[in-house]
Amino acid sequence: QVQLVESGGGLVQAGGSLRLSCAASGHILSSYNMGWFRQAPGKVREFVAAITWSGDSTAYADSVKGRFTVSRDNAKNTVYLQMDTLKPGDTAVYYCAAGRYWSGHSDANYYNYWGQGTQVTVSS
Repeated sequence: QVQLVESGGGLVQAGGSLRLSCAASGHILSSYNMGWFRQAPGKVREFVAAITWSGDSTAYADSVKGRFTVSRDNAKNTVYLQMDTLKPGDTAVYYCAAGRYWSGHSDANYYNYWGQGTQVTVSS
């Protein structure tokens, strides 16, 4: 069993930055690929970014490519999402997730464990 806890969300002005953290407990995080997803009010949950268990490969949604960076520190059992040049359209609850299969990294169904989410609000 893996427990995931996100932190770092908040209110920021457009053009600003936030760094989200996802801390894991209950299991060694290095066994899992990690993903970040987000869900805005009235919308379906969407893929944001993912990173392999080793950190040697990453993937991003087109909407965040060049602005967001996913990274991990397996020694700290933590995954990060650095979000720069934020836009009002980035406003959502952000979730981290852990899964075994990289082939499904952009599909929420391929992830086994989820955090409770952290709110990110970007004002114009």
